[in-house]
Amino acid sequence: MNNRKADGSNGKHENDENHDSHKSHSSHSSYHSPSLRPIIPPRGDYQTLLSFQKAEVVYDITFRFAHKYLGRGDRTVDQMIQSARSCKQNILEGSKAATTSKETEIKLTNVGRASLEELLADYRDYLRVRDLRIWNKDSKEALFVRDLGRKTPQTFELYREFVETRPAEVIANITICLIHQTNFLLDQQLKTLEKEFIEQGGLRERMTKARLNYRNQRPND
Repeated sequence: MNNRKADGSNGKHENDENHDSHKSHSSHSSYHSPSLRPIIPPRGDYQTLLSFQKAEVVYDITFRFAHKYLGRGDRTVDQMIQSARSCKQNILEGSKAATTSKETEIKLTNVGRASLEELLADYRDYLRVRDLRIWNKDSKEALFVRDLGRKTPQTFELYREFVETRPAEVIANITICLIHQTNFLLDQQLKTLEKEFIEQGGLRERMTKARLNYRNQRPND
């Protein structure tokens, strides 16, 4: 692997709309037949979610970046780390809550998505106010990170060398690429969750339906 492709250089600002084009993994495993759906679906497997894996990488990079490149006492340090943590934790908690509340899963996933937008703005601000380059989404560096983002599972180890050896400008741009990828996955995840909620309803609706089906299937006394 040619790691040199992820280097950046000083220059004028470029289009920072860096979007990932690869397909999202499904939020969780789906059911093959409506008749086989349990009242409480199997959930909580957040570690298998690609969106969670990427969010965790974003947190790991941000924790190191903020402490290394931002001044001690700078409020942005805590803000960036908290935003990164909020995204990761809300994906986790949403996945766990899905066993009993689809609405809660959707709400927490949305909160995580919003936290990531705050973090994205902080990284852009860091580069902009220092007159550092923001990679174009089609630049060779951004495309390299996009390809790296397709590897599974996504872990910090895939990016450790860059974080430990590249300048702040490159690390910030790598993280921006990862944030866009995570946002894309969360958007697809939310669409799936909303579709499931419309089609299947919440826990109370499933329980009512299961009870009615049970009564209808009982032989006449």
